[in-house]
Amino acid sequence: MTKRNIVDLPEDLVMEILARVPTVSLVRLQSTSKRWNVLIEDKRFAEQHFTNAPRHSLLIMLMTFRVYLVSVDLHTIHNNKVNIISQLRLKDPLSNFLEEVDICNVFHCDGFLLCTTVDNRLVVSNPCSRDTKWIQPRNFYKKFDIFAPGKSSCNKYKIMRMDEFYYYDRPENINYEIYDFNSNSWRVVGKITDWFIPRCMDRGMSVNGNTYWLASTNKDLTSSSFLLGFDFSTERFVRVSLPGDHLSDPVFALAVTREDPKICVAIIQELHIDVWIATTIESTGAASWSKFLSVELANLYERICLDSWMNFLVDQKNKVLVYRDGNYWISNVFLHVVGEDKCIQVDHHDSVSRCSLVVNYVPTLVHI
Repeated sequence: MTKRNIVDLPEDLVMEILARVPTVSLVRLQSTSKRWNVLIEDKRFAEQHFTNAPRHSLLIMLMTFRVYLVSVDLHTIHNNKVNIISQLRLKDPLSNFLEEVDICNVFHCDGFLLCTTVDNRLVVSNPCSRDTKWIQPRNFYKKFDIFAPGKSSCNKYKIMRMDEFYYYDRPENINYEIYDFNSNSWRVVGKITDWFIPRCMDRGMSVNGNTYWLASTNKDLTSSSFLLGFDFSTERFVRVSLPGDHLSDPVFALAVTREDPKICVAIIQELHIDVWIATTIESTGAASWSKFLSVELANLYERICLDSWMNFLVDQKNKVLVYRDGNYWISNVFLHVVGEDKCIQVDHHDSVSRCSLVVNYVPTLVHI
């Protein structure tokens, strides 16, 4: 039997094979064949690949105003280091020398990164395809505006923006607007009704195209927090029921599972933490929750600090939490990996850099 090279196979079969290759590996293959490069750049193939390819979840870390793609070993206890795979280099189009812009926040949705800059600009990037799109404001952006990337049920990508809450005593004064990638324009959709998103909780979590926050009925957090969702199909907010019965006033924090994306809630009470995963969330806000993990913090050797604004991820396969160190300005520890019976500290080779954010990332070839 004559051996056939893959480049001699029918195009449909080649597409079927390549659609199951992990994204990071596929990017490396682009330079090996002109035919493959044309195929990989095709929009139809990118969408097929996003549906069929294995979801190799990596991490995005924001360190000293720079964005890095990294991997983390969830098992090694001693000398565990962050492995930097690549850096996202965003050139400033307003600079004559194309200097890199300083990034102050990052949001993830379907392999796209929505970044806000220190000088209040907005840019969307796909680290794999190297696509970049600067989003111009309807009027202007402000320092504490709230942004969220998402998509509708018909796979139309959008950005939601809310005016900063800090300067308003009544939320009825606050508009929210939508940027549509199809029209490349903003439009005002409505006004906030009777809730605030505190500044320490203004990073939403994107799950299946929708975004969720912890919100409060007043600005000073004297009332209990609740889960607030934004549906990018209906372009409306909805309150989502939280798990469990709370006799005292616990602290809540949000996360997203790394494998099959689902919203998670950490309920922190004194030296105990319960992590719940939302198995279903209805359009009405009704939700079903399953307890994923319980950790007695007093049993852990290392002292860890958990709070409502902590930034963490949930790894279902290894049954652990991954979160950044709360004292990142004074500690060399970048991340903690916490399970029922373990606490692993993850350091970085560079003792100067500090991690201010860790975000789950699933690569995609889909173009902006």
